[in-house]
Amino acid sequence: MSERYGNNPANKIDISIIIVNWNTKDLLRNCLNSIYKTVHSLIFEVIVIDNASSDGSIEMLEKEFASVIRIVNTENKGFGAANNQARTIMKGKYALLLNTDTVLTSEAVNKLWNFCEANDKAAIVCGQLLNADGTKQNSIASFPSLLTLAANTSLLEFLFPGRYPSKRYKHTTPIEVDSAIGACMMIREKALDEAGAFDERYFFFFEETDLAFTMRLKGWKIYQVPDALIYHLQGQSIGHNISSRIEFYRSRYQFLRKWHNPLYYCLASGIIILRLLVNGFFNFIFVVLTLGLNKKLRYKLIMYSRLIFWHFQNK
Repeated sequence: MSERYGNNPANKIDISIIIVNWNTKDLLRNCLNSIYKTVHSLIFEVIVIDNASSDGSIEMLEKEFASVIRIVNTENKGFGAANNQARTIMKGKYALLLNTDTVLTSEAVNKLWNFCEANDKAAIVCGQLLNADGTKQNSIASFPSLLTLAANTSLLEFLFPGRYPSKRYKHTTPIEVDSAIGACMMIREKALDEAGAFDERYFFFFEETDLAFTMRLKGWKIYQVPDALIYHLQGQSIGHNISSRIEFYRSRYQFLRKWHNPLYYCLASGIIILRLLVNGFFNFIFVVLTLGLNKKLRYKLIMYSRLIFWHFQNK
């Protein structure tokens, strides 16, 4: 069950800014403040979908951001399903999806908007994500394939920068990419009408990858605008625990199973498991050589062990 609050500020809405929240009250506050500080020349609405938070997020919104439209879920529906809820009520020409752990810089949204307006085949457009210290984060992603699963991603980016663009290169103009990282991306409503909603079988990871793949099959394009800068306190909205890593693997298998034939899927699965086993083995050797004194190595060994166990437990 959900409830809607707030009023539309105008009949014509340029952008519907959509934020999914789960127990990140302080991050949500910072994200919302950055919206109101940096977005001025566009007419926008803000929709927050709360996935059953227990940290006072809704009370904070009611007190500090009364104009925000709120959808309050009684359970955690995940990223894709929550965004689908917002889409049923959004009125914007574009949806701007933001994680709660993002902070917009000046003109970031305007630059994404201007590019979309000038390129009518752009379905999804993202900016450049930054760490808190201003260094670049990965903001784009390639579709999973046998090559990307088997090879080192950094090596592919070094050998084939045109096919595998990354943060290691300084791009001064917009570039076409496979898919965008979902922390901040602008999506054309017309493209959503053609491609459909997020596939709700994904709980948190790969929803945006799946949507981008669908849109590209329908002739749309995905871009990065590198001078649209967004700070991303990476992972603070979802964490870095083992459960999150398992969910990442689960979603990746869902993507491979959905878009490829059984033989391809089996080969991809074998590559993933083999790499886990190899990485786990070498990590075990490093832990032994360091007498278990390195906390980071110990944690990685636990992570690899849990992931390998999960794979064999689920065959």
